[in-house]
Parts: sequence; structure tokens; C-alpha cells
Amino acid sequence: MGMQTQALVTARWLANIVKSNLVGPSLRILDTSWYLPMMNRDGKNEFAQTHIPGSSHFDIDDCSDRTSKFDHTLPSEEFFSDYVGNLGISNDSHVIVYDASDFGAFSCTRVWWMFRLYGHPKVSVLNGGFRNWVKEGHPVTDQHTKPQPVKFSAKMNREWVKSFEDITENITTQRYQVVDVRPYARFLGKEAEPREGVESGHIPGSKCMPFYDFLDEDGLMLSPEKLKRFFQKAQVDLGKPLCGTCGSGVTACHMVLAAHLCDAPGAAVYDGSWYEWFTKAPKEHIATGISSKL
Repeated sequence: MGMQTQALVTARWLANIVKSNLVGPSLRILDTSWYLPMMNRDGKNEFAQTHIPGSSHFDIDDCSDRTSKFDHTLPSEEFFSDYVGNLGISNDSHVIVYDASDFGAFSCTRVWWMFRLYGHPKVSVLNGGFRNWVKEGHPVTDQHTKPQPVKFSAKMNREWVKSFEDITENITTQRYQVVDVRPYARFLGKEAEPREGVESGHIPGSKCMPFYDFLDEDGLMLSPEKLKRFFQKAQVDLGKPLCGTCGSGVTACHMVLAAHLCDAPGAAVYDGSWYEWFTKAPKEHIATGISSKL
């Protein structure tokens, strides 16, 4: 892997690791499957039935700040350290994350970003996810052995997380570009949000890049060349600071990973995303339709 951990690994590469019995303290695999209620799927239950051999389940709802009224808000450094240490992950482990969504990647980019956020750059996304793993005929199992807990020490990079106040201030200062990865119809306020009591629309001045458009029809990340074209088309400048937003801070991380693959690492995430924005923002900060500024 060299000094710089690759952001993406292939199913074939990981299958060789599994076959060679190399999953252990120095390499850990995490099934991060998590779904919205409307998807009618349960990541934990599905993990118990089938997963990549040697993997453990990482739940973004469990590894979160339970006192927040918003979904899977980031936990404290201590909480994150305990949670991942209990999964057998130390500061020396190379972590591979994947999910079993139909998209090929849904919640796994959030966990990829979380590891990096808490000071652990040795993390990679399984390109194409479980969907592609199964399609390629690699082994699956229902067996799970809980890893030996180890010590993990997290140090959070606060620059990479934006708050409601930061985003409000940015509407005026425009210090960074806010990229919303929800579908266009929700961005434009034409289609309902998947959460009760939350109307659609967008943060004034933000750009839209739907998360599934970062992936091809096989659920694999687009090539850096195609990703760069997508950013260009969306009028997002990879040379300037970026911040991702979505419904609740999960798929926003697809944009962070995509920018990283285009040599623009360090994009931030608005952790509360639209769910928090709609709840707290004044009505004039709920935009719909196409902005006249474009």
C-alpha cells in the first residue's frame, strides 16, 4: 500500500487478503451498512446473516453522540476511541470499510471520513461494496468472532466539521463552497424529504451533486477524470475549500471521497446537514428552485 493509504481498494485485492488469513490486528474490515427507515432494511440483522469473512459491524447510530436530537451526530474523541478499540482497531490497523447497499456505497464513506476526521488516515473504501463482492463471487459467511479489544487514540480535526453557525456565517462570507448531495428534486424543493416533518429545499448558495452520480452503474466510484468533469459541470471549484451536506451528514461524505480522489483532500462536512438546517434556519434561509445568482 506504500506510505499513502489508497482511498479505494478492489474486491480482488481484499479477497486475497481474506484468503491469505491476513485479517487481524493490522488489517480490519468493517461492514458499515446502515439504511434510512424508508429503505426497510436493517444493517445489523443483515450482517448477522451474511458478510465478508473476518469483518465486524460498525453502526453509525451506535457510534454517535446520544445526547444530540439529530441523527448520528459525531461522538467525542473518547467515545470514538472506545468504540473502535472494541472492534480490535488500533492506531496501526489498516481499516477497510464497505456497506451492502444497492448503490454500492451509501454509509461507508461516512465511516471512511470519520476515521480520517479522528486522526486515522489508514482507511480505505471497498470499491463497489458488498454488492460487487458478491457479484464477483467472493466468499461470504454468517460467522463472526469478536476481535480482541485494543487501545485506539483519537484526535479530531475540527476544521473538517462545520456547525449550523458556520454554515449560516458562510452564506454571507462564502469562504467555502457548500455541496449538497441530495437528489435534485429534493434540492429544488419539488420532492419530499424522507423524514417526517422536514420539507425539502436547500441552503442558499449551495450547489447540487447527487451522491449516486459519483458512482457508475456497477456501484464503483467514477474515475478521477470523470469525477473532475462532474465537479466542473456542477460549477464546483476543486481548488477552493469545500463542505459537503446532505440529509443527515452521511452521503455528503461521497463528495469528500470524490474530491480526495481528485487530489483535493480535506473537504469538510456539515454534520447536522439538511435535517438540522430545516429545523433551525429562518425561513429566508430555506431556498427552493434554481438560484438567480447562477
